[in-house]
Amino acid sequence: MKEFDLKQQGKIARLTNKTFKFDERVKDGWFSAVYFLKTAEIARKYKPNSIVTMQFFQRKNAILCGIDEAIALVHTFAHNPQDLEIKALHDGNAAEPFETVLTITGHYQDFGFLEGLIDGILARRSSVATHVHDVVVAAGDKEVIFMGDRDDHFSQQSGDGYAAYVGGSSAQATHAMNEWWGKEGMGTMPHALIQLFDGDIIAAAHAYHETFPQDRLTVLVDYNNDVITDTLLLAREFGKDLYGVRLDTSRTMIDQYFMRNQDVLGSFDPRGVNPELIFALRKALDEEGFNHVKIVASGGLTPEKIARFERIQTPVDMYGVGASLLKVNIGFTGDNVTLDGHPQAKAGRGYKPNERLESVIYIEEE
Repeated sequence: MKEFDLKQQGKIARLTNKTFKFDERVKDGWFSAVYFLKTAEIARKYKPNSIVTMQFFQRKNAILCGIDEAIALVHTFAHNPQDLEIKALHDGNAAEPFETVLTITGHYQDFGFLEGLIDGILARRSSVATHVHDVVVAAGDKEVIFMGDRDDHFSQQSGDGYAAYVGGSSAQATHAMNEWWGKEGMGTMPHALIQLFDGDIIAAAHAYHETFPQDRLTVLVDYNNDVITDTLLLAREFGKDLYGVRLDTSRTMIDQYFMRNQDVLGSFDPRGVNPELIFALRKALDEEGFNHVKIVASGGLTPEKIARFERIQTPVDMYGVGASLLKVNIGFTGDNVTLDGHPQAKAGRGYKPNERLESVIYIEEE
């Protein structure tokens, strides 16, 4: 898998606990599995001086994300964090199956209760980053917009947006998605804007263009389920001022173009956003001299679907992807693997040193 060099993208150092808005109840064990809390209590009573090493891994080829967040969690809520030895890979690193990505060494009672939280952070962030990476690779040199704001709880937007950035997406839909890496959200119009103008796509576009003249005018064209007709109306009206159009046809709908040209049906699935519709739209634009108008495709896109679009050279200039990127399918496991410097682990889960791990220096944040 391709690693994304975050230093080249402007990320110089690890994110710290100043970045994250952690729930203060973490320190009380509110989010920890009860058996971890009980184990910490027993460790304090019977093994107060024992030192353990906990290592974390997962089982797939993945783009790692959530490492900085996990480290910040430990530095914020572990007891005596200054006494812990932490070694870790970096967000954006490609991680192999069973590769150790993070180790924490110290008294179990100081940090063991955070094990499940760390697993969860790494699982979600790495899943999103890996899915986005797969989409970015499938899209080649096409820009990918992360549009996952409606597909999960809003509280996840900052972390998911950062994970999408780590995975290679260059633009996110909300300001919150950009919070951790210092940019603003981007976007033009929803279907709701066209609805406010009684379905008049020209009037809606004029209102948008007059209100936000600095924006590149990109208009949704599937509101009336007739993308070619509405796109040509827009292109004739706005000329060079029309930067692009976005197709977001529902997977249950067949565009009116195919109803007018039924002779082309029969050899493909005409529902939703499909290559045949995009080819026809590009041809219609080019025939009238609107070669400058970009085509943005969104709606139910997956890495596999994008790869198929690219394989047949579908004339898409940009992809908008949401729901398919948020499936959490990479699970992390934390295991205690050494005790007082000696191997001690569950069968099959021994210590796996990794020369790629880097030591993390604890810096107390105000």
